[in-house]
Amino acid sequence: MKSPGEIWESLGDIDDEEAQHVLARLFVMYEDLVTRNGETEETKRFFQNLGNAIELTQECNLNRR
Repeated sequence: MKSPGEIWESLGDIDDEEAQHVLARLFVMYEDLVTRNGETEETKRFFQNLGNAIELTQECNLNRR
């Protein structure tokens, strides 16, 4: 398993289109976990963190305009 630092480096090495695919794949992986196992603390935390990251990014984008 890669360390968080190695994963961060890998993210920096891919282009924007690939990053979108990574995000979509990660979303689907957690969505599948919910389908198979029901909502767990792990999946709740993932979707909460993802929602927070989206909100923060949108706020930053609005502040730049």
